[in-house]
Amino acid sequence: MSLNILIQGALGRMGSALKQAVEERGHTIVAEIDLGDCVEDAIAGADLAIDFSHHSATLALAKCAGQKGIPLIIGTTGHSEEEKANITKALEATPAVWAGNYSLGVNLLFYLTQRASEILPNEYDVEVIEMHHRYKKDAPSGTAENLLDRVKAASQRSDHELLHGREGIIGERTDREIGVHSMRGGDVVGDHTVVFSALGERLELTHKASDRMIFARGAIHAGEWLVSQQPGIYHMQDVLGLK
Repeated sequence: MSLNILIQGALGRMGSALKQAVEERGHTIVAEIDLGDCVEDAIAGADLAIDFSHHSATLALAKCAGQKGIPLIIGTTGHSEEEKANITKALEATPAVWAGNYSLGVNLLFYLTQRASEILPNEYDVEVIEMHHRYKKDAPSGTAENLLDRVKAASQRSDHELLHGREGIIGERTDREIGVHSMRGGDVVGDHTVVFSALGERLELTHKASDRMIFARGAIHAGEWLVSQQPGIYHMQDVLGLK
């Protein structure tokens, strides 16, 4: 089924990627808007709205989509708790997918990490390693933090301490730590590895991104799934059938 799609944040880097992904899938862009544009006029005729803009712009689009019953994909991050609450209320009558990462592979990594953490006993030491391009300003990455949250929530490691890197004579690894390591260099889009190590064996779960188009394609995949869903806020785990 071909969809008529509105993109908010069309002038950004992700906006360009989304336009390419829409074309690849045979859909049509009926409106491209950016900050300050009139949402209500632009949304007419859209079957799906996608927001990859700025956290201050999401609510206006959510209100309009909610009033008109138009499914909404939210990929924008950085919302305050108040903004999140208002957006959630605005979307009570329409389906929406709200995720910080739309890569299908990364979301499968989230699931596999959680399942491994549930299954493997705490005798398995856990280390999370991530690498990104030299221009990334924060560490660890948001994806790494999500992985760490899943490790701690899905097992008996909630009291474990996050140890960011190691240096000097610090003694043996303790039974109450999770190692976190951030590497930066070149133009790496994003590599993430979760290592479960025990005496005699090691399990490594790895995802490597080489093209930012994976996030745009994942968002379109989510949109295609979303248009046939009932009102509610969904996550990529719902889209992939992993719940």
